[in-house]
Amino acid sequence: MTQEFFTLLLRRHDLAGVRREKGRFRSFLLASLEHFLSNERKKANRLKRGGGKIRVSIDPVSAEERYAREPSHDLAPDKLFERRWALALLGQVIDQLREEFRRANKSPLFEQLKVFLTGEGNGPAYADLAAQIGLTEAAVKMAVTRLRRRYRDVLRLHIAKTVATADDVEDEIRHLFAALG
Repeated sequence: MTQEFFTLLLRRHDLAGVRREKGRFRSFLLASLEHFLSNERKKANRLKRGGGKIRVSIDPVSAEERYAREPSHDLAPDKLFERRWALALLGQVIDQLREEFRRANKSPLFEQLKVFLTGEGNGPAYADLAAQIGLTEAAVKMAVTRLRRRYRDVLRLHIAKTVATADDVEDEIRHLFAALG
């Protein structure tokens, strides 16, 4: 269904009409997907029972195993979509920062400091990290401050690409963090 949805979007050139001033791209995608799924349900209901469908034998053991591996959540599909969008956007920001540090030949430093951005478990104390990487505690604090500032700036730049005006950036940031909450 996912491939059919995107094939339809591309075949009908629906993306050509997308404009920032008309609203959020993900809102367009979500609305388009809802219409597509509604139309697919209507098509399926029009067919006589079993008409036009290929019968597929299901192995109940492997089906249950696959089902058990699926992540469970209580989120509605639109909320899940928003959450995945937010996580993907934050992942792009982290990837850009990682690349910036790589170009500056500071990849190991980024890997040590990123815990202060992502909240991966309990981050090390500044003093412990400073001793580990051979910097002063003050230098580590300053590096973390600069990294957080750059993270914020890159996030704002990425969001600015998805909204119509600069005034919409703050609203979009609030929406992003609400989707993660």
